[in-house]
Amino acid sequence: MLNLDQLDRRIIATLRGDGRAPIAKIASVLGVSRATVQMRLDRMLASGAILGFTVRVQEPTGTHGLRAVMMIEVAGRSTSAIIRQLRSFPELRALHTTNGTWDLIAEISAEDLQSFDRILREIRAIEGILNSETSLLLSSA
Repeated sequence: MLNLDQLDRRIIATLRGDGRAPIAKIASVLGVSRATVQMRLDRMLASGAILGFTVRVQEPTGTHGLRAVMMIEVAGRSTSAIIRQLRSFPELRALHTTNGTWDLIAEISAEDLQSFDRILREIRAIEGILNSETSLLLSSA
């Protein structure tokens, strides 16, 4: 991967704040020319330092839904089979493998407490899941 200098990191930080920012605006904010920003973006895209641009959406919160993270401990070598089963849950927004006490971390979204309770019970009933710990996400910084 490309070695990123301070200007590259500042361009990336600007795009993280607004992925649709025009090159002219990025150049103005950073005090460099449009050509410099365009050249740097082209180079970072070609090298794979930037994989693409995406849209961030506001997740449901408050009375419109619940969000949580669930840490999951898996028995033995059943992680792949459990991941396949967990991917069938539409309420799982993301699933991560990790190290340490917990083997998996699932990001869960539910419309209400009743749905949330059902999802937790169904996940905990999967054979090979030894233990779990779930935390509701209250706000995002």
